[in-house]
Order: sequence, then C-alpha cells, then structure tokens
Amino acid sequence: MVFMSKPALEQFSFIRNSKPTPFFSGIPLIDLSKPDSMHLLVKACEEFGFFKVINHGVPMEFISKLESEVVNFFSLPLSEKEKVGPPNPFGYGNKSIGQNGDVGWVEYLLLNTDQESISQRFSSVFGDNPEKFRCALNDYVSAVKKMACEILEMMADGLKLQQRNVFSKLLMDEQSDSVFRLNHYPPCPEIESSNDRNMIGFGEHTDPQIISVLRSNNTSGLQISLSDGSWISVPPDQNSFFVNVGDSLQVMTNGRFKSVRHRVLTNSTKARVSMIYFGGPPLSEKIAPLPSLMKGKESLYKEFTWFEYKRSAYNSRLADNRLVLFERIAAS
Repeated sequence: MVFMSKPALEQFSFIRNSKPTPFFSGIPLIDLSKPDSMHLLVKACEEFGFFKVINHGVPMEFISKLESEVVNFFSLPLSEKEKVGPPNPFGYGNKSIGQNGDVGWVEYLLLNTDQESISQRFSSVFGDNPEKFRCALNDYVSAVKKMACEILEMMADGLKLQQRNVFSKLLMDEQSDSVFRLNHYPPCPEIESSNDRNMIGFGEHTDPQIISVLRSNNTSGLQISLSDGSWISVPPDQNSFFVNVGDSLQVMTNGRFKSVRHRVLTNSTKARVSMIYFGGPPLSEKIAPLPSLMKGKESLYKEFTWFEYKRSAYNSRLADNRLVLFERIAAS
C-alpha cells in the first residue's frame, strides 16, 4: 500500500480514544477437545456472538505457510498487486471496501474457494508457479472449513437439535457460497500526530454469512461491540482462532445467537495481517428460523434466500443494520 499525505488521510474515519480501550479479558475461550464445549459454544453465541478456540486441529504448518505467502504478496509493488484487481467482487483491493463509499486503511485479497480460478488469477503475479500459493491456500482453507463444520455441529448438539448437520451441511454443499479474505493493515505513522485518535482500518459491520473464522498475526486492532453498544478491544492471540456468528446464523436461531458487530483499528508502528474464512450457504438456500427452535414462538424474520440477502447486504453500507429489512414487523 502506498502511504498517503495528511491531506489524503482526511477521507478516512478517526475515532477518539480519550481513554485507551482496555483489552477485554472476558472473551469466551473454548477448548474444542473438552466434552462441555458444546454448551460453552451456545452460551458464547448467545452472550457475545464471538469466541476464540484452542485445540482446533488446524496444523500450525498450514497456518505459517499461508501466512508467509500472504506477507510475500502484500510486500509486492502496488503495480504487481493491482494485476489481480480490481475486486469484482474477487481480487485485490486497496482502501475502498465494497462499492458504496466505505474506505479503510487496508488492502486485501478477496477470493472464492474455487482453486482453478485462483490459479488462473494469480499466474500473472506469481509468474509460472502460482502452485505454491494455491497449495498453501487449499491446505489452510480445507482445514479451517473442517473446523468450522465441527463447531457448527457442536452448536447443534448444544441446542439439542435432532439434525446434527443442520448448519454444517450448508458449508459442505458443493454449491456452498463460501469466501476467503486476506486483509493487510499497514502501519500508519501519520496518526501519531493525531493525539488521542485512532484510524479505522475496517469499519464496523456484521458478517452476513453463517460463520466466520479469523486468524491474525500477533497485532492488536480487532474490536467487538457488546450488547450495550460499548466497544472492547480483543487481545491478539496468534495461537488461537477467533470465531463469530454471522447474520444468517442469527436468523436460523431466530435471534438466539447474536451476529457480532466488529471493526478494526490501525496503529502507527506494526502491520496487521488477518485471514478470514466466511462459511456461506448455497445461493439458492432458503434462510429462516429453524422450526425446532421456535417452540411456539413467532418468527422474527421473513424467509429469504441467501442470494437475496447477499445482494441486499452488498448494496448497503458497512455499518448498516442489514437484517432490519428482513425482520417481521409485528401487527399493531
């Protein structure tokens, strides 16, 4: 990313931190190898919509190999990186997030999980051998997808659903609309002169899919919003994965699980790299509260297809409440 002059920085959003936001020690930590983890997962999804997992089964070798490839890519000259852009929707992007005016101090790669298209797209950057990147990506995404499905099945167990794969089958489907995102937040030395202000790296939003699985290097910046609207900083942890509930899972549980609002702040000295797997259903999948979770309650949401919701979400601004358009309005 090309660093910008102070006048150019004016388009970016800042927030005031008159008191530095402390790291929040109460984020649920779930050991996936423990027998009580299914109940802890349900509790975390109800209270926070966010948790971190250990004993996740993803080999550290897969993580380090892909992270190395990602760092190498973002270290390339801008002219080289732009060969796999602009994002439409997949590819390399810089500063602009989506098509509705949102910007952040970030550059990124947005990829689908079709390995053939990845190979073709990256041959222009990696020369005759995009295979190393493709293999690292495939190993990592396959392992993280497996973990995400296991977590979703444990959630179903914790909810006492008869069909254990009711969530995970949507990710396992051959037509699953899952995507993978690589974000790089370069240091921004200019914000040192901004006194008590921090720059927004990626603005506040919820994820529209079912589940998101995040891995980042040991750099702070991630914040989540609590139920009272306050923001808390998430301590970095390069040995764990962070998982959050998406809008679709909130709907399927009729609001019992909460889709967490989150954002990323940048800093003046250290780069942050994050890798996020977004587990999504097939485009034609109908999203609605599960009847087994209703128990006489009324549905809070209208039924919609993932295609309909995805189209609506990507036509909105980041900070919009995307689900409000799909809520059932009680008769007066």
